[in-house]
Order: sequence, then C-alpha cells, then structure tokens
Amino acid sequence: MMGSMAGSSGTGGAGAAGRVWAHVGQAFAETAYDVVVVGAGRMGTACALFLRRLAPDLRLLIVERGGLPNEEGATILAPGVWTALDVPGGREREAAWVRSALEHDFGNVSFQPRPLLDLHRAEGTGRVPSTDLLARFPAAAGLFDPAALPCGQVDEQAATYRPGAVALACGQGAVQAGADLLLNTHAHLTPGGVRLDRLTVTNTHQIVTHETHELRAGVVVVAMGADGPHAAEHDLGLHTAHGRAYRQLPRLNTPSTDQTPTLRAGGLTLRPQHGGFTLVPPIHHRDPHGYRPTGGRLTSVPVGVRRETLEDLIRLMDALPPLSTDALEVGHSLADVPGAWLALPQGRVGAPPTHQRLTDGVHLLLGGPLADTLGLAVAYDLAGAVAGVAGRPWE
Repeated sequence: MMGSMAGSSGTGGAGAAGRVWAHVGQAFAETAYDVVVVGAGRMGTACALFLRRLAPDLRLLIVERGGLPNEEGATILAPGVWTALDVPGGREREAAWVRSALEHDFGNVSFQPRPLLDLHRAEGTGRVPSTDLLARFPAAAGLFDPAALPCGQVDEQAATYRPGAVALACGQGAVQAGADLLLNTHAHLTPGGVRLDRLTVTNTHQIVTHETHELRAGVVVVAMGADGPHAAEHDLGLHTAHGRAYRQLPRLNTPSTDQTPTLRAGGLTLRPQHGGFTLVPPIHHRDPHGYRPTGGRLTSVPVGVRRETLEDLIRLMDALPPLSTDALEVGHSLADVPGAWLALPQGRVGAPPTHQRLTDGVHLLLGGPLADTLGLAVAYDLAGAVAGVAGRPWE
C-alpha cells in the first residue's frame, strides 16, 4: 500500500534531522550509507532509533515498501499484549525493560495496565478457582463459563498497547535523530548493499517501478518480518531455518471497557479493544512453502476465517459462550477478516524474537509471536552489536 509521512530536510549527520523521501517526485541521489535498515515495522524502526542513539555518527537509511507504519504488515495487526506469562526463563529482565520502555519512552502508544486472566480446564501450579477470579474481576462475567474453565491464574503486570504507534514513534524518533527514511520503495538485497525500486501508482491504480538505484551499505539490517528469510534466500542464496504462518484476528463484538481484563483460554487470547474484543488465535505450526490462505466453512457456509482458526473457535465455544453468538465476525471471504504473515523464528511457534548474522554485513531481525513482550529488547541488542557497544540497559 502506497504511504507517506511528512518530510523533513537535513544532512542526516549527527545532531541534524534526517530526510524523508515519501514519493518519486522527490529526487533521491544517495549512493552509500553506513547502515541500511530494510523494513519500517516496529522491529526495524526500533533498531534504527536505538542505533542512532548508540552510534550517531553512522549514516543510516530506513527503507520501507509502504508508508510509516506499513498498513499491510504484521506490526499494525499485532495484538499489543505484554505479559510475563510469555517470557522464556532467564529473559525476565529484558521483558521488564520492554514494559518500562513501552510505558514511558514512546509517547502516546495507548499503553494501559490491564490484568490478563489465563484460564484452564485442569488444575496446575499457581492456579486458583476461576470463581475467585470472577469475584476480583467482575467485568469478565459472561465472557467465560467457570464450569468449563474451573481454574486459572492472573498476570497482574500485563498491559496492552498499540504496536503500530510504537513503530510510528520509533520511525519519527529515528528521523529526528538523523536517520533518513525512504518510503514506497522495494529493496532487494545485493552483495555489499541493496537495489532500490522506487514505486509509484499509475492512473489505472497499478503499482509499478518508477526508477531503480544501486546503494552501497556497510551493514544491512533485514527487518522485513515474515518476508525477511525469503529475501535472504532469494536475493543472496542464504538458507535459513525460519518459517512463517498466516494469522487472522477476527472481531468479537461483545462489549468491553477499560476495566475488562484480557483473557486467554486454550491458546486463544481475547484482547479488549475498541469497545469489543480482538481475537488472537494460537499458532499451531508453520505454514508450508507456497501456502495461500483460504477461508473455511461453518455449517457448510463459506466464511473468511481459515479452517485451523475456525476449528479452534468451535472447540472453545462451550468455554467462551460469546463465540457461539452473532457477536463473532467470521466474514464471508478472506478479505473480511484482518490477517498478516507472521515470522516464526527457527520455524517454531513459541520461539522468542531473534537476530542472526547471515553473512558479512548482513543481519536478519525477526519479531514473531513474542514480539509484544521481547521485540524491543532484541532490536536494541542488534543495534548495540552493530554499534559495537557493550552492555545492555536491562543487565
């Protein structure tokens, strides 16, 4: 999707604001940068912002195929749920640093402390009767059946926020700190740099390449989300073990308020948002190469929710009664249900965000299912590695 951002002028050096090229009418004549970040989702923009702070003398360019933020990427549809329940052992300090940064460092990203109720059908360590949870959180009444989900636990520190707003704040902050930003441009990885195809829209609404530039770069950070591993293989011939999965986020129009907790049951998260709920289904496996998302069928009627997600929703209808009402939007076709490709580091659904050196001067940066809780820390870690800075703020 062709996008734009208000431009600014400057040299891009230390202490000066960077430049923004939003469309092909703005001439682009640069031939080399110290660092090029490909992708302006929250991982890429955060890495760029941290790198400008850690190494302000490096000339840095962010390249994005769409606008800022990209309305077609995984960032804009990310759940935006920070929870300690998702933190792998040993990474608690990183997660706590991310939570603090989300609350204090990026302006208004709709950060809101909101407890998360993790509900289960069986007893377990740390779980209490779900009737006790209902007594504490009456706003959850009617959302789940305590007989079907008799126990659970609560994450008191959980919070919600808007990942798209984080990406916008980081991108704008990076430009204000001296990074250049090139929008509506498709980047191809090349040995020693990138090839840039600047895109425009014809009068018949076709997106075409207007002009091409070869750009040298000392370091390239590939922050293209689920497209990153494919770009590494297609453009550079480098095989990776990473995967991807197509995740849809159906809408549940059951009322919610600021006092409604986030719920999780059977891997399905009910995220209060816009007076209702966004449903975040579990990811069971990577999608095979060449898979194209298709809708499923509900009582023989075609719907927009893919079959795997539909089966999860049907399986939970007894435990979460609103799912069996007209409040659940399943659409008539795939286009009716928001969805995006999500990166799976190492091809595993529970793997945390990561960065990987692909070859000399080329680094892959991936968020994935746990990006809400750990993504910013991994982006900072890569920025620190590129800048040659020892020590991390959570240590």
